[in-house]
Order: sequence, then structure tokens, then C-alpha cells
Amino acid sequence: MGKATVIPFGPQHPVLPEPLHLDLVVEDEHVIEAIPQIGFVHRGLEKLVETRDIHQFIYVAERICGICSFGHSLGYAETVESLMGVEVPRRAQYLRVILHELSRVHSHLLWLGLAADAFGFESLFMHCWRLRERVLDIFEKTTGGRVIFSVVKVGGVVRDIDAVQFAEIKRVLEGIKDDYRQIMNAFLKDSSVKNRTVGVGYVSHEDALALSMVGPFARASSVNYDVRMLGRGGYAELADFRPILDDQGDCYARCKVRALEVLQSIDIIEEMISKIPEGDISVAVKGSPVAGSEASNVVEQPRGECYYYARGNGTKNLERMRMRTPTSQNLAGMTAALKGCDLADVNNIILTIDPC
Repeated sequence: MGKATVIPFGPQHPVLPEPLHLDLVVEDEHVIEAIPQIGFVHRGLEKLVETRDIHQFIYVAERICGICSFGHSLGYAETVESLMGVEVPRRAQYLRVILHELSRVHSHLLWLGLAADAFGFESLFMHCWRLRERVLDIFEKTTGGRVIFSVVKVGGVVRDIDAVQFAEIKRVLEGIKDDYRQIMNAFLKDSSVKNRTVGVGYVSHEDALALSMVGPFARASSVNYDVRMLGRGGYAELADFRPILDDQGDCYARCKVRALEVLQSIDIIEEMISKIPEGDISVAVKGSPVAGSEASNVVEQPRGECYYYARGNGTKNLERMRMRTPTSQNLAGMTAALKGCDLADVNNIILTIDPC
């Protein structure tokens, strides 16, 4: 038995894009325990609800995360709409689903590129981000933004998408789909990628349930849960939605689930475009939430279930606004995945959890 050493990992680390700190207890190059320093990045969100009304705060909410910006604005808007009993027009619900799935495609392509970079597969990294640029171009043409879109509002959406733009979106997505299959094959069939991912960072189905893991991280351990299957909003209009699952529970399975979700999201977008109804894209929302009224909501972000909570106090400003991100929920699972791994695999395991 060697001597145990504690190695600090993060928050400043080349492969760690988020402010996460771990103490890795290492013995002979093996991680015997990973101890997270659980804290938070204080951005003053709860204080800002005192000075920003329910309509203004949506611009704060979507800045919680650049990659997940649309999902946060959607989650916040749906929470406030539930708080005030607002019925969103069907066309707006379809548009929200289309933009949310586009956001999932761009997030997963970004992640696949980062994963390829961690493997040392630079050309694959460039190809993933090249395809992601096409998705960002769609966002720029339809919302005016590439990272922060500001297209959701309480009561619907700000901008409509016309038939000509929908035809262009379908054309671009078909092109992405053809190129993407080649990239996906590299991730799922290349021997050098498999050497770094198969059997690495294993989490069993039972542990995934016990640790309440969410998102692709959980679905790679065969946890059959995805908020989209609850049929909320526009997702209720889907003909058939089934979460993508894998039972291997390792880094390879997490790559596979996200890789297949890209194609699934493109299919959802194409179905929504083909069925989108005519009508208004928003309703006027007047008044204030009733004092003491409460509402909660969950949204399937690219990284998993994100939880939102709001409480009204009778004024135009909320009393409380809280959210729990999927990364926070997945910290326990991440420490389980790291336990027993080689020190050299720590980077890959953390990346496959996709912290945000």
C-alpha cells in the first residue's frame, strides 16, 4: 500500500470550465476518494428580484449560463406563468420547443468538441465546433443573438419564425445530420476514443438512482427519466418521445447518450416545424403575482433536470426566486464515478458529467 496524497483539482484547470474544486485522495496513481468543496458562485440573483420586476428578471435568469441560456429563460417564464395562471398560445409553445432543442444540439456539439479535445483528438474537436456554428447561425437569424437570445418572455415569445425561415432551418439541419453521423462514428467506433472511455468512471443503475442523478449522466446508467417525457408545454404535442438510455454506466455510455440525443433533437425540431399551428405568439400579462402564491417548475436542460421555484408577494417583484442546476444535483454521482479511477482519467470523467 502506498501513502495517500491529497491533490487539489480546480477551480483553475485547463479542462474544467466551471468553478468546481475537488480534493482528490490519491494512492499509487489511483483516486480512492474525491471530496467536493460544495459552494456557490454568488451572482446576487435572489437580491435582484427585489429590484427587477417579473418581466425584467427573465434577462437576468438567462444569464445564469451562456450555454443553457434559452433553457433558463424558458424555465423562469414557465414558473411565473404558472404562478399567475397564464395560458401560453400553442404557436408560442411550439416555437419554445424548437428553440430549446436547437439549444440542446448546440450544447451537445460544444460538449462533444470539448471531450474530443480532452482525448487529444484536435481535428474531431474542430469538426464538432464547425457544425455548432451552423446552429448558432440559425439562432442569429431567428433571434438576433448567438449566445444570449432574449426571445422568451412571460406569456410567450418575442419573435415569430416564418415559413421561409423554417424551410431554411430544415435544410441546414439535414446538412448537419449528414455530416454529424461521420463525427458520431468517430466517437462511438474509434479505438483510441474507446480506450479512454470504455469501463472508465462506472456508475451502476442502483447508485444512479440512490444518488438522484439527472440528465444524460443518469440515462447512461439506464435511469429512465427525462422531463420531456412528462409532456409539458409543446412537448405534449410530440407523437412519441422516449428517452435515450444506455446500461453501461461509463464514460463511453455518456458520450453515446449525448451523441444520439443530437439526432433525436433534430427529429423533434423537424416534427414541430411540420405541425406548428398558426396564431398568436404571446399574450399580454398584466397585474402581479398574488401575495403568498408559490409555483415550481422543471425543465430538461442539456445537462439534466433544472428546478425553479418562485414566490409572489403581491407586487410586481417576486418575493423569492430559486433554481437548482443539474450540475449541483449530479455532484454526488460525480464523486462516485471518480472513486477508484486512475488519476489520468479524472479529466475525462468530469467532462463526461458536463459540469455547468
